Amino acid sequence: MAFEGLSEKLQEAFKKLRGKGKLTEKDIKEVMREVKLALLEADVNFKVVKKLISSISEKCVGSEVLESLTPAQQVIKIVNEELTALMGSSESGINFNSVGPTIIMMVGLQGAGKTTMSGKLALKLRKQNKKPLLVACDVYRPAAIKQLEVVGKQIDIPVFQMGDKVNPVDIAKAGIAHGRQNGNNVIIIDTAGRLHIDDNLMEELKSIKAEVKPNEILLVVDSMTGQDAVNVAESFNESLDISGVILTKLDGDTRGGAALSIRHITEKPIKYIGVGEKMSDIEVFYPDRMASRILGMGDVLSLIEKAQEAIDEKEAKELSAKMLENDFTYDDYLVAMDQMKKLGSLSKIIDMIPGIPKEVKNIDFDASEKQLGKIRAIIYSMTPKERRNPKLIAGSSSRKKRIAKGSGTTLQDVNKLIKGFDMMRKQMKQMKSLQKKSKKGFFGKMPFLS
Repeated sequence: MAFEGLSEKLQEAFKKLRGKGKLTEKDIKEVMREVKLALLEADVNFKVVKKLISSISEKCVGSEVLESLTPAQQVIKIVNEELTALMGSSESGINFNSVGPTIIMMVGLQGAGKTTMSGKLALKLRKQNKKPLLVACDVYRPAAIKQLEVVGKQIDIPVFQMGDKVNPVDIAKAGIAHGRQNGNNVIIIDTAGRLHIDDNLMEELKSIKAEVKPNEILLVVDSMTGQDAVNVAESFNESLDISGVILTKLDGDTRGGAALSIRHITEKPIKYIGVGEKMSDIEVFYPDRMASRILGMGDVLSLIEKAQEAIDEKEAKELSAKMLENDFTYDDYLVAMDQMKKLGSLSKIIDMIPGIPKEVKNIDFDASEKQLGKIRAIIYSMTPKERRNPKLIAGSSSRKKRIAKGSGTTLQDVNKLIKGFDMMRKQMKQMKSLQKKSKKGFFGKMPFLS
């Protein structure tokens, strides 16, 4: 995950402050030196680092910190606030048009993930009850139009195209006219990119901008390119006056410097981030939440929102009721697994939970997810009757052997699943019992609780 290296180095630096009753200016200076090195190693722009360290140091040597009973916490609080301010303070959404369709122009270099991100953004906005249309204006890259059509089909969003022999400005105009006629209230224009910035590319993008007057010009930048991403953002902003940035591949093994530098250099907000390969792997960029992640404090709010968006509330209530009534079956187990899968990979979920030790984060979660695949295979090898009535399997070695053979697993794997399933049911039964005793005032009679 992005910022992992930076996060570890910052936490190591702050450890040196913990346990100290009072801090001196020398203590703060030493820690700021380590913070500075950590930021530079994360590929944060030098000018940005210089300004950030200056601002943090100035606030850290104030009497509030030096005379505080918990100076380490005060320093971390200041760093958190300064990182948040550096990345824009608050989230910045799409500026929707009050009359007529909202026109979004997607720009960027070739290979940044612009076409895929156009689809991801369209899907995100459809979930906000918008009716998007994708317009294919990249007439130069081989198969670019086809790629957008494949993306559109995958997420069931219409794509307007006129082939690769028509001028992109004319395609953009025709696409908007088509969108108006068909009631599309968001029109996303996927423009051409180049392997590098050149005059021809910028002139074409300026022509499209002048003709269609977009509400948003969003620059798609590959966060794995580090300082190059900042240079690209600066050039596009100077030529087009972009309205915001979308950072892609922020889930990769990137140092994350682009996210900390772009906002300050361009003075334009990061609006969205790409966090995976799935079409749903796009998130609104929250500076405060990102600052928390960088400092190893997790991101519980994003995890809750992800759960609310992905998990069916009615289904979840039914599952919890079945658990408490000890009526939980293997079919329900499958439903619960599917609900969890919608949240994304285990490593991403763990990354959002505060206080998770480094040792846990280093666990091979791919192996854990393969284990879930094995469990699924075992359950699907049961008959419908066996899935509904777990007791049928528990005492039958012949059924277990058949299930192991059908799922391509071992008898030991099947027994392990059954044992875990039974333990879960027993724990649910105990919870139900405690719940009943609580209602009867059982806990109220205990002297140590009263």
